[in-house]
Amino acid sequence: MVVTHIKNVVLVHGAFADGSGWEAVANILKSDGYNVSVAQPPETSYADDQKYTKAAIDAMGGPVVLVGHSYGGSIITEAGNHPNVAALVYIAAFALDEGESCASIEQAVPQASKAFAPDGNGNWWIDQAQFAADFAADIPPEKAWFMAISQVPISTDCFAHKVTNPAWKTKPTWYMVASEDRSINPIQERMMAKRAKAKTVEVKASHVAYMSHPKEAVKLIEEAATSAYAKG
Repeated sequence: MVVTHIKNVVLVHGAFADGSGWEAVANILKSDGYNVSVAQPPETSYADDQKYTKAAIDAMGGPVVLVGHSYGGSIITEAGNHPNVAALVYIAAFALDEGESCASIEQAVPQASKAFAPDGNGNWWIDQAQFAADFAADIPPEKAWFMAISQVPISTDCFAHKVTNPAWKTKPTWYMVASEDRSINPIQERMMAKRAKAKTVEVKASHVAYMSHPKEAVKLIEEAATSAYAKG
């Protein structure tokens, strides 16, 4: 049997965002010799998001480290059961247990932000005026502004979907806590990381820790890639 380090990474965005926020992380991983795929789950339903994420995993054609931010954590918690997923990395993300949803975690220990609101179409948005302060306080203001006006609404189905088979129970797991997070309570991030027995780091960052601290995010991802071996 040949044992090698994993060289494939799939990055999964969270609610209200798209894959472009991963650009700095992807660039560093590329320069370090990794093959990177940025999945683009549409946030229209949990089933759709699973479909798009699993397609990205399949397309890599080998063992991957699967990384999720925010709601992307809920996605990778199920998609991580894919046989090609060798490790999970959560960046300020929902590492849900069986029967939990993003909504139940937020209700148990509420986030600081009050800017999340539903529309009449079954989707949730962040008030643009509050977006920078509550979601992306530590990135350049012009970038936070553009994220606010280009945000991807998340369906109620995605937010309320209950996880049935958490992959972190059988896959090695890493977690980055964002201590200044106003979108997921850091208390809940620490709880989920501890429960998943994740190798955990904490950064003084807003919810978009992967954007404000890309080097630290990459370090955690690469630790997962070199610690969880691909067997062939």
